[in-house]
Amino acid sequence: MTTLHFSNARLIDPEAGTDAPGSLTVRDGVVLARDEKAPKGAKVVDCGARCLAPGIVDLGVKIGEPGERHRESFGSAGAAAAAGGVTTIIARPDTHPAIDTPEVLEFVTRRASEAPVRIRHMAALTKGRDGREMTEIGFLRDAGAIAFTDVFKVSTEAKALTRAMTYARSLGALVVGHPQDPGLSAGASATSGKFASLRGIPAVSPMAERMGLERDLALVEMTGVRYHADQITTAKSLPALARAKAAGLDVTAGTSIHHLTLNEFDVGDYRTFFKVTPPLRSEQDRLAIVAAVADGTIDVISSFHTPADEESKRLPFEEAAAGAVALQTFLPAAMRLYHAGHIDLPALFRAMALNPANRLGLPQGRLTLGAPADLILFDPDAPFLMDRFKLLSKSKNTPFDGARMEGKVLATWVGGTQVFAAEE
Repeated sequence: MTTLHFSNARLIDPEAGTDAPGSLTVRDGVVLARDEKAPKGAKVVDCGARCLAPGIVDLGVKIGEPGERHRESFGSAGAAAAAGGVTTIIARPDTHPAIDTPEVLEFVTRRASEAPVRIRHMAALTKGRDGREMTEIGFLRDAGAIAFTDVFKVSTEAKALTRAMTYARSLGALVVGHPQDPGLSAGASATSGKFASLRGIPAVSPMAERMGLERDLALVEMTGVRYHADQITTAKSLPALARAKAAGLDVTAGTSIHHLTLNEFDVGDYRTFFKVTPPLRSEQDRLAIVAAVADGTIDVISSFHTPADEESKRLPFEEAAAGAVALQTFLPAAMRLYHAGHIDLPALFRAMALNPANRLGLPQGRLTLGAPADLILFDPDAPFLMDRFKLLSKSKNTPFDGARMEGKVLATWVGGTQVFAAEE
């Protein structure tokens, strides 16, 4: 393979916590050297003092295969990811049918090979994601499942969930939970409060998230399973999470880029592109979650890319599908946190790349010698006007349509091979 030498770069190293000028040499798909002269015969890439960082590892991406290919295919998701600086997609099992057997997992793994980025799959924790009978976790793990989750379908069967967690622990498998009390949150489209009341939108209390998290953490304590909470979005959940970590439980937590950059008022006059799961929270909650990412209480930031077609979004707010596409908007949305002075670039990439890779046992997300050369070159200051029709996803349901944003991906490499280059 060609040897690449990235010169005149601003290296963002999440592992070392540094943001400094430097160079990087890549050969045979891995990082060969840092801050050395270009080897003879190497292809030199002048970064123009722009940021060179590990590619994003996006934990929790919805792809519409099988069953909803009209919303998103592996090809379109891969193209959007490459353009957005996401070099590893961790796909969700909430498909039709669910990824709950080795046969379905084998099918999606084969289909994913057409994408220009790396795609790994989570499998369902219970059959049909109905929370009653656990899947063949061992066989699914052997077939390549990287974690197990029922996504937004929260089980009310504590005994069944306990069995699944106990078995997952015996295999060292990671269980990803969605902290939410399903009874309280059923039918809710907003967070309870004055705004939801004035708009007449069915709402759920932030306590539903804390109640769901407390239950899951009790089961983790009982079973000893490796556990990741997919989205922590309210301040009320943070003390329980901090206590679990202090107690030595094998627990990590994530949040979504939308909950870090938007709040309940963005819904405005029933704008369904802002309807997500869980619903957008108060500004006080948003700031608390931003601070929790900055101090490490929350480990992972994900896009929670959820494509929805026009027909499912152009409905009354209560009836519209929840979710937003985010593979291409992930990085520029994250730059809002950087430009506001909340989180520096190494800490952002620790949450977007290094931490999810570490939690899943992947070698990506770092610039150390021997690491996979999954890299993105980006300009954190480049301004642009978001046009949803320019997104490469099949679905265009982004809440950032028409927004002024900063942060452009200029080029993306996966295993040393360039998979995206921005137009001049």
